[in-house]
Amino acid sequence: MPELLEGQAVELQGSARLPYVLKNVGGVHSCSCPAWRNQSLPIERRTCKHLRQYRGLAAETTRLGAAVPATMKPSSSKPQAPALLLAETWDGEQNIRDWWLSEKLDGVRAIWTGQHFLSRQGNLYRAPAWFTADLPQFPLDGELWLDRQAFQRTVSIVRRHDEPEAWQSIRYVVFDAPATERPFETRLQRCHEHFAQYPALYAEVLAQEPCRGVAHLQAELDRVLQLGGEGLMLRQPASPYAVGRSATLLKVKRFHDAEARVIAHQPGTGRHRGRLGAVRVELPNGIQFAVGSGFTDREREQPPAIGTSITFRYQELSDRGVPRFPTFVRVRTDVVAAS
Repeated sequence: MPELLEGQAVELQGSARLPYVLKNVGGVHSCSCPAWRNQSLPIERRTCKHLRQYRGLAAETTRLGAAVPATMKPSSSKPQAPALLLAETWDGEQNIRDWWLSEKLDGVRAIWTGQHFLSRQGNLYRAPAWFTADLPQFPLDGELWLDRQAFQRTVSIVRRHDEPEAWQSIRYVVFDAPATERPFETRLQRCHEHFAQYPALYAEVLAQEPCRGVAHLQAELDRVLQLGGEGLMLRQPASPYAVGRSATLLKVKRFHDAEARVIAHQPGTGRHRGRLGAVRVELPNGIQFAVGSGFTDREREQPPAIGTSITFRYQELSDRGVPRFPTFVRVRTDVVAAS
């Protein structure tokens, strides 16, 4: 595999019209793709499918360190934050037939290192010894979960140190075994085999089934949402445990459509320099926000006029009522632009 040398920049064609730019600046490997830019990890801990494609999975894993820390840092009592596999969002178009389908749990993400639970930030969850008694000595990735629509209650239990009996209502739902480069199915089978041999009262492996297509996906999403669930997850067959945000793991939530009025144009940066970056819009209730994705190159050259109404798609509303992940769909031609 080619190495990305200090100070070097290379172009790699991805799904966009223009190639993405991979760089190594001061030992920090970066990519201009949205998946790399939108991660919440520190820049030196980020990766993406383009970096893995160019440098190779082994090189990226070595650069970022082990997927899961098995011990505490010798120089500190604080555990090292685990480098996790993070999901991208299904775009509604990618072919997901035969991908593994499961419910997206509204719990607390937790890595079992073989000795203790770590949060995404590397904080220790002090589970009682009786809760972890039947867990394996190899790492697991999963969720500490109580029930649907019980996220806050789950958080209040797993973060406290003084109410161990409350852990009796928690289950550790396992969906991966990250400390191996074997395919997903092999890793999952290892989890099933362990719990078949050592049944755990407070742990289970998340149910997975092959997705038969979009109709099956939508029907299962309807079922889960009616039960109060959050959404679905899709896992690419035979995929590795890739550190960082990866298109091998997709989250699926229900999208909603709504209308808003364009009140301003925001200039683009990077490859969109000199044309539209986003439109500033206003909902009928006065809430304002930006819509920056979903536009074609032609639409960025000739953006929706100020005063026009647009239809946009979003996943859910924030606590302040702002649509999350808004995407432009079309201009509403049945509405007259404001003068």
